[in-house]
Amino acid sequence: MDTDFATYVLLCFTSFFTLINPLGTMPVFLTMTQSLSEKERAQVVKKATIVAFIIMITFAIFGKFLFMFFGLSTNGFRLVGGIIIFKIGYDMLQAKYTRVKLSDSEIKDYANDISITPLAIPMLCGPGAIANAIVLMQDAPTPLYQVALISVIALMFFLTYIILRAATRLVEIIGETGNNVMMRLMGLILMVIAVECFMGGLRPIVAEMIH
Repeated sequence: MDTDFATYVLLCFTSFFTLINPLGTMPVFLTMTQSLSEKERAQVVKKATIVAFIIMITFAIFGKFLFMFFGLSTNGFRLVGGIIIFKIGYDMLQAKYTRVKLSDSEIKDYANDISITPLAIPMLCGPGAIANAIVLMQDAPTPLYQVALISVIALMFFLTYIILRAATRLVEIIGETGNNVMMRLMGLILMVIAVECFMGGLRPIVAEMIH
């Protein structure tokens, strides 16, 4: 297998796993769905992962056209995306979950539709993951790389579905300490990826300014 291709696939898998962060989402998901039955919880997970997958693929494929329409710079998006991803990674390094502000009344009122907001957006498909999808699609030199990216995204949401479906048992097995350790490790990896993304956008801008 081509080394560059294998490296690209590994980068896709690692970055999306840390950004989607299904393990870190488990406790929040259980809190949000504690009043639901197992059947209702399964329906929420299925809908949330499908919606998040569709949104992610849409941005990955059509993100560059969005840039062209608004006259945006890919390098500028790399800079912003790197900052966003770094912030998420830093919060994870501190063992903090993505903050989703929902009051008790809001959770009760929207219990039947939490699969869209906030579970699918922004927890599973947040700005960091969207930025990552667009940048990686831009970096794909051939259709093979693009297919690999889409396949990795599909695999990640399939794994997310499996993990959230087994959330109750997994949280008991991992425990709060184990979950915090896992989140810190993923946060550290994510911060490194964010720096690479930021520098990848900064270099061409600086080079253009110098010339």
